Amino acid sequence: MPPSSDSTSATSKSAATGGVQSLERAFDLLERMADAGGEVGLSELSTSSGLPLPTIHRLMRTLVACGYVRQQPNRRYALGPRLIRLGESSARLLGTWARPHLARLVEETGETANMALLDGDEVVYVAQVPSRHSMRMFTEVGRRVLPHSTGVGKALLANAPEDEVRALLARTGMPAATDKTITTPDGFLAALHSVRELGYAVDDNEQEIGVRCLAVPVPDSPTAAAISVSGPAGRVTEAATEKIVPLLQEVAAELSMTLANSGRGGQNGNGG
Repeated sequence: MPPSSDSTSATSKSAATGGVQSLERAFDLLERMADAGGEVGLSELSTSSGLPLPTIHRLMRTLVACGYVRQQPNRRYALGPRLIRLGESSARLLGTWARPHLARLVEETGETANMALLDGDEVVYVAQVPSRHSMRMFTEVGRRVLPHSTGVGKALLANAPEDEVRALLARTGMPAATDKTITTPDGFLAALHSVRELGYAVDDNEQEIGVRCLAVPVPDSPTAAAISVSGPAGRVTEAATEKIVPLLQEVAAELSMTLANSGRGGQNGNGG
């Protein structure tokens, strides 16, 4: 069977970077499993990756032995529990890298700044720098909320395919946190259209009465990420929005560069 463009590309990439092809293929399979919802069959992986079944079987056997993949009773393969520790450690580092950028947002806006990721069907906050105001917003790092009632949730899902968004909303049920919460799929999809048009998302009293939040996605993030500024509705006004949003977009672009550079740090030998 001639190699697919995927497998040919992986081979070329290994040659260009001096990488280990089997490692690159193993990580590619893990990412494909995640994209497929965490559980796949070997034939599905072969079709999507272009790799022959014997190669995939050999790689999966190694990943199972290491605990990163487990074989289910139905003979399909699922992401293993050992990945959880890696993910948690990575999320903590992501928060560490983000904190200086969030501190700049607080310095220039006076309001609380957050960073959040999409984890399954939920939004999880991984970093925060609080406002110095006595009246301020506080979200505990590690807190999980549903995306439909948050600015960061809208920013994270703005470019997701409509059918995926509808499926997520069907699973979460869209409960109302306040009387301002969007509780219909069509209403939420309309809000996502506005995010794409405007370049930012708004939570206007939808998660908590009296609180407004402005959020933008972090472009080219290795995992879907968003940053936000939140504060009392009396301070995060329409007039304030005009000043805060360009700053949010600028900081998101700078954070994107930080995350990209952190991934290359080990290649130049200086870690920085």
